[in-house]
Amino acid sequence: MVHHDWPRWLAALSLAVVAMALGGCSDGAPENGARTTIQLASISQLPPEVQRAPVAVSEAYRFAVANPAILRQVPCYCGCGATGTGHTSNAACYLAADSPEGAPVFDGHALGCSICVDIAQDVMRLVRQGKQLPEIRAYVDSTYARYGPSNLR
Repeated sequence: MVHHDWPRWLAALSLAVVAMALGGCSDGAPENGARTTIQLASISQLPPEVQRAPVAVSEAYRFAVANPAILRQVPCYCGCGATGTGHTSNAACYLAADSPEGAPVFDGHALGCSICVDIAQDVMRLVRQGKQLPEIRAYVDSTYARYGPSNLR
């Protein structure tokens, strides 16, 4: 006996699987769908070695150039503050401390540090979600403090 409902059952099952997969891929955006657009500097503003870096790294540098005031208020937990680099925030992993707005002086530290990049990527995600700086700081502190002391001064 041939079961004629097989195509409908398979289609329904496929739709259910896709719906569950999409639901599990939420980025935590507010339920009302509101998202904040983040500003990124042009890739052409970055040094060649940063332009050639993996997308997550170059994107973090682009965010740092366009949003230094945000990252200057976010700590890094990779240990760079204790290594004599003079880093005093996550921004310092990308930009020299005396880097003026609009004329970046790059620091290559984040090119080889996944913690620095992960922190910047988390900040970008949280800003997109409309989170405010106190929430962002709390998330970074609770997520990364296990890696070492904060460098924020």
